[in-house]
Amino acid sequence: MATVAASAGVSVATVSKVLNGRGDVSPVTRSLVESLLEHHDYVAPPQRRRGGDTAVPDTIEVELDADLNAYSTEIVQGAVRAGAEADAAIVVSIRSNADRGGPWARGLVAAGRRAVIAITSELTAAQLTALSRVRLPLVVIDPLNLPQTRGVTSVGSTNFAGGLAATQHLLTLGHRRIAYLGGPATAACNQARLHGYRAAMEAAGAPVPPAYVRSGHFHYQEGVRGGTALFDLPDAPTAIFTGCDDIALGVLEAARARGLRVPEDLSIVGFDDTQVARMSSPPLTTVRQPLREMGGVAVRTALRLAAGERIDSHHVELATELILRASTAPKP
Repeated sequence: MATVAASAGVSVATVSKVLNGRGDVSPVTRSLVESLLEHHDYVAPPQRRRGGDTAVPDTIEVELDADLNAYSTEIVQGAVRAGAEADAAIVVSIRSNADRGGPWARGLVAAGRRAVIAITSELTAAQLTALSRVRLPLVVIDPLNLPQTRGVTSVGSTNFAGGLAATQHLLTLGHRRIAYLGGPATAACNQARLHGYRAAMEAAGAPVPPAYVRSGHFHYQEGVRGGTALFDLPDAPTAIFTGCDDIALGVLEAARARGLRVPEDLSIVGFDDTQVARMSSPPLTTVRQPLREMGGVAVRTALRLAAGERIDSHHVELATELILRASTAPKP
């Protein structure tokens, strides 16, 4: 406030009046002070509880780019549980990339947030800078893209190992024509799963035609479209490894519409092991990500960063595990 007052050539009391919405400040002065407050990234301290109680629990903002789905729900449940264990409040918000403008970071601090956890979000260098300027720690989980900025803390799983295990399982069943339907090409988690798939195929000497690899979104409809396109190929795959369970369910629907039986005619492997994998028909063979544990680790890491503690690593990977169910079988 003193810096803003000096820049505007007014007293600290005048700046305080502007912040509190007092009417005894001229419009010209008010406009000048407000612009300088924004220029200096001024953030008002969060309001204290009534009665002088300042023991307000730490609050962490968990942000998503889109509506909750089976994947993000698991992570949020883990985050909420870890927050309760640490006596911290978890606030979940759905915010598009366009909503993360200049006032975004300042607004989070003004609302009392101590840290931000972003789940499968797209983040720009400007947004990372905005959080850094207001000293708000950030932890990302499976970001769709991440600018080349050092020091960003992330939590994920062993995606390469998961992709490798899924593809090796299909190869062991005798499949050679194995396709991969993944998420966004820029997503590091998708790239690692794809690299694991390619490594297994190369080690087995199995060809990977360009048409066998498709990138899109981690959505059900992506599986429907991608599966249909793969079935139209002259040498259609006998097995498909997908980047998430939702895509796998879309492939199941595309196979049903084409009259293909799973697993008799087509084997499918998903990724995540969400509730839908266990409820699908047939139950889905998939790579389990410890999603709830990932949410918990993200919360505990965010709280340590907010407290000014040093962390051992800026990237944590939790182990994946291949879960065998009824959607895979030997090559027909």
